[in-house]
Parts: sequence; C-alpha cells; structure tokens
Amino acid sequence: MSHKALTLAMVVPCYNEEEVLPKTKEELEKLLQNLIEKNLVTQESFICFVDDGSKDNTWSLIEDFTQEPYIKGLKLSRNFGHQNALLAGLFYAEGLCDAAVSLDADLQDDISVIEQMCQKYIEGYEIVYGVRKKRDSDTFFKRATAEGFYKFMRWMGVDIIENHADFRLMSKRALSWLKEFEEVNLFLRGIIPLIGLKSDVVYYDRKERFAGESKYPLKKMLAFAWDGITSFSVVPLRFITMLGIIVLLLSLVLSLWAIGAKISGSAVSGWTSMMLIVLFLGGVQMLSIGIIGEYIGKIYKETKRRPRFFVEKIE
Repeated sequence: MSHKALTLAMVVPCYNEEEVLPKTKEELEKLLQNLIEKNLVTQESFICFVDDGSKDNTWSLIEDFTQEPYIKGLKLSRNFGHQNALLAGLFYAEGLCDAAVSLDADLQDDISVIEQMCQKYIEGYEIVYGVRKKRDSDTFFKRATAEGFYKFMRWMGVDIIENHADFRLMSKRALSWLKEFEEVNLFLRGIIPLIGLKSDVVYYDRKERFAGESKYPLKKMLAFAWDGITSFSVVPLRFITMLGIIVLLLSLVLSLWAIGAKISGSAVSGWTSMMLIVLFLGGVQMLSIGIIGEYIGKIYKETKRRPRFFVEKIE
C-alpha cells in the first residue's frame, strides 16, 4: 500500500563530543540517504545537532557540518543539561518536520531501528519508544541499579517505559503537546507517557561507545534518578508520614516498657539505650528534613520560572 513519506528530524544533543561527531554524522547521513531512497522520508528531512555548551571543538565541527543542506545546528549559550538541550532541539524541529527522533551522539542506540520507528509512524503511532532488549553489556551494579530504578518508579505510580532512555520518535502533534509541560524540573522519560497519544515500542541491542567518555557517570546517574523520583511522585513525602507513625508507635511501646520496668523495680539506668534512641530519632528527623527540603527546592525552582535554555546560534 502506498504511503506519504514523512519529513523526519533527527535531534542529537552534544556535550564535548568532538571525538565521536564525525563518525556519528557519517552514520546518520548514510541512514538518512537510505530512508530517502526507500521513500520513507522526504528530501526535506534533516539532522539537528544541539551543542550544549561544549568546552571542546564540538560546535566548530557542527558549523562545518551545516554546510550541507540537510544538517542543522543549534548552539546553546551555556551548558543547560542533556534534558534541556534535547528539549531545545525538539522544539526547534517541531515547526520543520512531521516527526522527530531523539538520540545520543555516541550512537550506542541502534539507529537502524529508526526505519521501524518511521514504519510505526506511518501505521498511525505518534510516539515510538526505543527499548533495549537486554542489559548483558552492563556491569552487574549498573544493571541491578537500573532495573531497581524502573521497578521503584513503577511502584511509586510513575508511568515509565522500562529499559527506555531518550531514544524515541515523536510526531509533530506530540511535540506540540510537549510544549504544554512548562515545568523546570525536567524528566522527559516520565513526561512523554503523560501525553497519552497512541504509542508503541521497537526493540534493539545497545552497542558499546566507540569513542569518548560517558557523560553519565555514577554520580550523575544517581542525581538523574533522584530528580526523576522527586519530580513525579509524592511517595517519599508520604513515606515520611508513615515513618513518623512507626516511630510514634515504637516510642509508645518503649514508654510502656519503661513504665512497666519502673513499677516492677527492674529499671536499670543505661547510657547506651538512651543514646541509641536519641541517635535513631535524630537520624529520622534529619532524613525527613532532607526529603522535605528536596521538594521545597523544586518548588522554589518552579516558582522562579527561569528559562530552560537560551539558543545562541542557529546554523
């Protein structure tokens, strides 16, 4: 059955990616030509590289790439973070395409499945998620923490696609609706499913990074996970309430035990037991204040309504 080819945008956020960009550009170029030859996408389709305040020659390379008609470049005024850089590219592409695919510059995600994503779009799906088949290439620690994170998010009531990062296709309408989410604390993996348009998944095997270093070391991964948890669920706040009730009940039980011991005359004054109780209650209070503080900090950021990014140059 004949179909109308779509105008596709491939949005690639970049931060200090000079080592991988030439290869990335070459691979995406080949893919785009292949899709055009198969009449899946139009000649107006393009690749959009977004420089997220890189400190190396990333932007110089992107400027060189834009001499070719199907490559565009955005330069952010400083480093705004991966999620904001991705958002900048998607919002730019929204007015120029029928659908946009977001992917990382390291090409660990298998770009060959973009063809399947386009087929899904033609079939009527407006959001298509790229999902990893397995995590065999990850270390035991990374695999365990990643699986634990997805399960924990689902347990807290967050609608999230397991083993999906930011490799996805979104229709023009989905991108337009994404603009309605004005929050500063971005966690796109949780936001996109909230759009609610018809969606599907394609599965792929993740590859090794062929050059450069990961931009998500353990510290950043943990911070990203914590942002996701606190941006999409109030369960940690309810956990504090439950913890308070449990501590209160334990305190009542201990109080009754202490009164009973006093009446029976078997009470023995002990420094250790007293200190354990004091330290336990102190730890619970500090944990509770920390969690509440995290939410107050997010409210503070949201109320200021600062811009999420500034685009310095468009090539």
